[in-house]
Amino acid sequence: MRFYNYIAGEWTPPQSDRWFANINPADTRDIIGEFPRSSAHDVDHAVTAAQEAFRTWSRIPAPQRGEIIRRAGDIFRRRKEELAAIMTREMGKPLFETRGDIQEAIDTAYYSATETRRLFGYTTPSELPNKMNLSFRMPIGVCAVITAWNFPIAVPSWKIFPALAAGNTVVWKPSEDAPHSAIIFAEILEEAGVPAGVFNVVHGDAEAGAALVEHPLVRVVAFTGSTATGTAIAARCGTLNKKVSLEMGGKNAVIIMDDADLELALEGVLWGAFGTTGQRCTATSRLILHAPIHDRFLEMLIKRARMLRIGSGLDPATQMGPIINQRQCDKILSYIQIGQEEGARLVCGGHRLASGEFANGYFIEPTIFTEVRPTMRIWREEIFGPVLSVAKAESFEHAITLANDSDYGLSSSIYTRSVEYAFAAIRDIEAGITYINAPTIGAEAHMPFGGVKNTGNGHREGGWTVFDIFTEWKTVYVDFSGRLQRAQIDTQLE
Repeated sequence: MRFYNYIAGEWTPPQSDRWFANINPADTRDIIGEFPRSSAHDVDHAVTAAQEAFRTWSRIPAPQRGEIIRRAGDIFRRRKEELAAIMTREMGKPLFETRGDIQEAIDTAYYSATETRRLFGYTTPSELPNKMNLSFRMPIGVCAVITAWNFPIAVPSWKIFPALAAGNTVVWKPSEDAPHSAIIFAEILEEAGVPAGVFNVVHGDAEAGAALVEHPLVRVVAFTGSTATGTAIAARCGTLNKKVSLEMGGKNAVIIMDDADLELALEGVLWGAFGTTGQRCTATSRLILHAPIHDRFLEMLIKRARMLRIGSGLDPATQMGPIINQRQCDKILSYIQIGQEEGARLVCGGHRLASGEFANGYFIEPTIFTEVRPTMRIWREEIFGPVLSVAKAESFEHAITLANDSDYGLSSSIYTRSVEYAFAAIRDIEAGITYINAPTIGAEAHMPFGGVKNTGNGHREGGWTVFDIFTEWKTVYVDFSGRLQRAQIDTQLE
């Protein structure tokens, strides 16, 4: 079956008649469909449609735009089970996770809808008499949205709904590993009443993404993906003087102190490290254990990790699904080999599962390394798979040092019963997000999301802060004095 781009309210085949296959990573014999390998011509068609729609959409009162977005949330809720199965089939994570992915989009839709009544500006006193100073948030124009495959509905919703709520129009290039979910997203927005051209989907690979970034009518680029790609986009947007928001890699650490509830911490580490098969930017990839509980907790963790049920995400019993594709599978296995060559101790997993029920999919065991040093690549580089590196901390201060010894700074966590440790960690850990007695994953739609260092470029998605990405400020001065007044001129001598 072939699926098309969604441009100007129409389902449109690619101009070049080139296609790519969408494959179930749990069973590569299952071909979901063929999708357009779009060219710069297709991108131009979509961006032009978005530009033409911008003038009308931006002038619709914001609360009316919010009502359309709220209806989209209602439709996502109605189609939740159907969409969860589609998402699991094309990108692999278990149904209980894809349901959560959709719920996040529902929450974001409702939150963005309410924010259309709170796009507040500022009114301030003037330095001159009979004059008023005001400021307003204004829509920017056509927004390019480029997203990864691991959250094919939630992460795009963080960008698309606020962009639309603010009065912008959108051209979205979803990942080629999860294109079917984008088809449903477009169907839902169309049913909700988003006018033709306001929201567009262009499928494809890096060629389409580059054309979207380069297009002169695109004013904002919102990207989620690898640090290497995001850095290249930022460099190009700098040259083109375009606003850009980047959500990139992570190497997130959990600290477990000797006073922690170890059973609670165990559940959090298992979920943080192996939820979504470790394929999250917020996944727990580093574990820092306080020396007094190191051996005991490690024994508990290995035992439970070996018990995780691996398989197709469509099986209700599955706790951990497949790797997304062969390329990523090979990358993860290469890092496991690197860890062993560097001298880390492999204590759990480390192998691809390739026989029996796993024969036609991309499955890797939950993998744990101990005796990992901060100089090792498995400690420093994002693996994006079910690989956990464990280090021992001699003190709280040592644990903080280990946590901060990273080029990334997205999410972080500490398990402790100590108020002193908890608040010191909040202050001292270099990350955009810190959890106390909870894993590194689990964002909420009404709170800022983003990181420091190589994780991003300073913007925060989610919550009220996302509107800083998708609006620009206009300052207005209203002088009703009836005479020329000159600001910053000394008038005391007049």
